[in-house]
Amino acid sequence: MAEAKKSTEAKDKKEAELVVEATPVKPAKKPARVKAEKPAVVDAVEEPKVLAKAGKRSAKAVAEIEEKEVKEARKAEADTTEAKAKPAAKPPRSKAERAGKKYREAAKLIDKTKAYSIAEAAELAVKTSPVKFDATVELHLNLGVDPKQADQNVRGTLSLPAGTGKTVRVAAFAEPDDAKKASAAGADIAGVEAVTTLLDKESLDFDILIATPKMMPQLGKYARLLGPRGLMPNPKSGTVTADVVTAVKEAKAGRVEYRVDPSGIVHLGIGKVSFGPEKLAQNIEAILSHVRSNKPASIKGNYILGIWLTTTMGPSIRLSTS
Repeated sequence: MAEAKKSTEAKDKKEAELVVEATPVKPAKKPARVKAEKPAVVDAVEEPKVLAKAGKRSAKAVAEIEEKEVKEARKAEADTTEAKAKPAAKPPRSKAERAGKKYREAAKLIDKTKAYSIAEAAELAVKTSPVKFDATVELHLNLGVDPKQADQNVRGTLSLPAGTGKTVRVAAFAEPDDAKKASAAGADIAGVEAVTTLLDKESLDFDILIATPKMMPQLGKYARLLGPRGLMPNPKSGTVTADVVTAVKEAKAGRVEYRVDPSGIVHLGIGKVSFGPEKLAQNIEAILSHVRSNKPASIKGNYILGIWLTTTMGPSIRLSTS
């Protein structure tokens, strides 16, 4: 009986354990969040700067930086004070005021509000040259053209009646027969070999190069040497011609070439002060006549906008355009 009772208790105990294991266990509830109280505001206390023993943050380096900042602040303050105390700048002086005494005296002879005739301008040019040497007389024409347009790129050549007053060195690149004729006409250098020898050495010992049409292909390889210096022969300038003798004589006599610059202005040396007013007036009239004859057909308004005459280092003289 006792053994049966023990077995029954053990059986009941085991069944009770199985029931407990089968029963789901509910998770424990999370504790409610408690709002943290804001800490009371405490006055910030500046902590002392910790300085390194060496380097950029050392005591010595920090002191140097502070000293430098103080100096810069003083300098900026001083510059501001000087700027305020500095008197107003004087207006720039005109060219006449900055020029020499002789130039100012010569400029007094010219009325800037007046447009002079050719004869009057030539006479004034001789009187107003302030230099001791034989100065060049220059003519400047302001044309109402647009050089970017091909038909308005005004250019031409002419022989001045009184010459230019310059010694011109002429070279003739021609066959033996024409070379002999060119030498007789006054050419300084003549012949294919003579000119080629100079070009191979890149020695441009001449001012004008004249060539015949047959010999032009041989100058092609020298285009980079002659072109930038304005020495390449060109039919428009009269330096490519079968009549070498006439071209040499004209070049020696005082033939000039003109062409408008990108601003539409023609610059020309027309003689020397030693020519006198009459010869200068002749050259001026010849140039103006030639330029007027080259007026482009597309120009309907004023062609010559302004004309000025001057000498080397001398004041300018305005001419009448009519």
